[in-house]
Amino acid sequence: MADTLTLFTSIGLSEQKAKETLKNETLSLALKEGIIQAQRVNGASGVDKAMGTLLYSMASRLKDNKRLVFLSDCIAQRKICTELQLAAALDFVKSHPEDPISQKEFDEACGVGVVITPEQIEDAVESVIKKHKEQLLMERYRFNMGLLMGEARSALKWADGKVIKNEVDVQVLHLLGPKTEADLEKKPKPQKAKVAENDVKAKKEEGTLNGDGNFVEGRSLMEQLRGEALKFHKPGENYKTEGYVVTPKTMDLLQKHIEFTGGQIRTRFPPEPNGILHIGHAKAINFNFGYAKANNGICFLRYDDTNPEKEEEKYFTAIKDMVEWLGYTPYDVTHASDNFQKLYDLAIDLIRRGHAYVCHQKGEELKGHNVPPSPWRDRPVEESLVLFERMKKGMFAEGEATLRMKMVMEDGKMDPVAYRIKYTPHHRTGDEWCIYPTYDYTHCLCDSIENITHSLCTKEFQARRSSYYWLCNALDLYCPVQWEYGRLNLTYTVVSKRKIIKLVETGVVRDWDDPRLFTLTALRRRGFPPEAINNFCARVGVTVSQTTTEPHLLESCVRDVLNDTAPRAMAVLEPLKVTITNLPKDTKVMEKGYKRLTPEQPVGLRHAGYVISVQKVIKDCQGKVVELEVTCCSSATAEKPKAFIHWVSQPLVCEVRLYERLFLHKHPEDPSEVPGGFLSDINPNSLEVVSSALVDTSVKDAKVLDKFQFERVGYFSLDPDSSADKLVFNRTVTLKEDPGKI
Repeated sequence: MADTLTLFTSIGLSEQKAKETLKNETLSLALKEGIIQAQRVNGASGVDKAMGTLLYSMASRLKDNKRLVFLSDCIAQRKICTELQLAAALDFVKSHPEDPISQKEFDEACGVGVVITPEQIEDAVESVIKKHKEQLLMERYRFNMGLLMGEARSALKWADGKVIKNEVDVQVLHLLGPKTEADLEKKPKPQKAKVAENDVKAKKEEGTLNGDGNFVEGRSLMEQLRGEALKFHKPGENYKTEGYVVTPKTMDLLQKHIEFTGGQIRTRFPPEPNGILHIGHAKAINFNFGYAKANNGICFLRYDDTNPEKEEEKYFTAIKDMVEWLGYTPYDVTHASDNFQKLYDLAIDLIRRGHAYVCHQKGEELKGHNVPPSPWRDRPVEESLVLFERMKKGMFAEGEATLRMKMVMEDGKMDPVAYRIKYTPHHRTGDEWCIYPTYDYTHCLCDSIENITHSLCTKEFQARRSSYYWLCNALDLYCPVQWEYGRLNLTYTVVSKRKIIKLVETGVVRDWDDPRLFTLTALRRRGFPPEAINNFCARVGVTVSQTTTEPHLLESCVRDVLNDTAPRAMAVLEPLKVTITNLPKDTKVMEKGYKRLTPEQPVGLRHAGYVISVQKVIKDCQGKVVELEVTCCSSATAEKPKAFIHWVSQPLVCEVRLYERLFLHKHPEDPSEVPGGFLSDINPNSLEVVSSALVDTSVKDAKVLDKFQFERVGYFSLDPDSSADKLVFNRTVTLKEDPGKI
């Protein structure tokens, strides 16, 4: 280590910097190799500080170490002399992964041998200043000098930036003279123009008309996903992605891929049809379908139907319904089972290539990360081929044999299973197969078969990226790029299929679409508009890190949409009969809700044009107020009342369901927060049923899932339980106002 430290300080690194570098094993090895290679070219003392700086920069930024010797030679031979040239060199080797590198193309791309004279720099700067002379004289030193620098650099790509800056400073000083006191004063900030409310509304409408939809504060989802907003590779340039594995056949396969796709972006949403989609899936749907839509691409809905024991037709239907409900139309609906024969043939090929073997370790022995090496790993290829054929023919019991791949995953799991035996009929293929491929085997191959360009998945699949690339390359197939993004989590809820089933089985909720859950079917039943869910996904943003969000942020998006779209109606949840004794003929005003009206204080009837005053309070035998007799007068002649109350006349009797959070704690699955488990954290007041609420007759023709704002009460949606005899409304969200004023 002492020798390496001396080596690092010999190229101009400080002792502290050298010691810090030694802590990074990967960087240390690369830098050491680069220095030694440069010394082979120039001798032990021929690596000066300028060269050492470039070698350090190269070692810390180079992703493919097979180019390290080549670049070190270029630096040692002073072909690469500046950071600008080094950046170009790194870009060149990244975009040319195949051997051999064309030295001529490299030299042209990196400015090798290009000499920029002081006279050229002087002329270029003079030309730029002449172009902006009038504005320079007017704004003097408040002019954006960076503009001059940028234009001069564009004209002289390989010139030294410091030399250009010095020349700009000299010529500007010559033109303007020294700075005056006025030049030193701070430039006043321009006042922001006020945007009229109508302009904001027009902007929202314009976003929708242009097909962007999902308009929110800041950037819309489409703006976030469009073009360069995400640092994704362009179709066909998979090899430019960090961590992507390049083989001798990669470039030919990419060329064929581009010929097939025409350079179009292709994504997929690949749910397992063994449960109902939840709010986290909404982000995945928006990301996959939205990214394709924003960039004129296509997105497949592909069912990962490789586990027949847990799959049901109702899940297939519900998943497609939810995708379309959110406003997306799949380019095609496909199934992993469409490729069962092709996947089997590829497994045979994998065995023949020596990359897979039949193993007889039991299922329990294969779980976890500390799986012992299989004693069958070195089994002869022909033997594995025969045994795999016997697996297919049903000659083994379940769990008696599996097909495993010879590779180690990023999380340390060794030789993941590719095929297992299941004597369960498949919903599409029936009894044709008794062996089924696993996710680790199926997913990347189906992506390859469908020529997917961007395989977008949540962060928990990052540990499977290496197996994804390995399998495609082991079979010499086109290899898409896997990109991971942060999963969307909400507090006060659970979304695990197993836990939702437990909630249903124990009677805590009625089914997967119980409005207290955060499945998409539940949110739809509760009355959440799909636009609001999409807007919420846009506000959360496309992040790499995991995000945990409060439900009130989603509810805010719901209010924003319903405030603009939900028709208003009057409803009273706790009605009190009021008889107006002097109501003029042909006037329809009757029963109302009791708020703020007292024997001493008259109130106005909202939207009715009358002020009422209590004349008589009628009580039942328990002393409960059951009716009021009041008189009315026109609001045009009466003293302005202190309050107006909502009311209904000739109303419909309906049932109203008021929902609160299902769980008491933010993280019901966290043992440190809820030691007794999530079932012990149920909020006993999560559902209140008002069986005899009164609502205005204007809603009598409402259809299931129609939405309303019941004035001063909240936003409500008509539930599927409604009948001709009685309507049932779910409270979607409360109003923005303080609940104490409702």
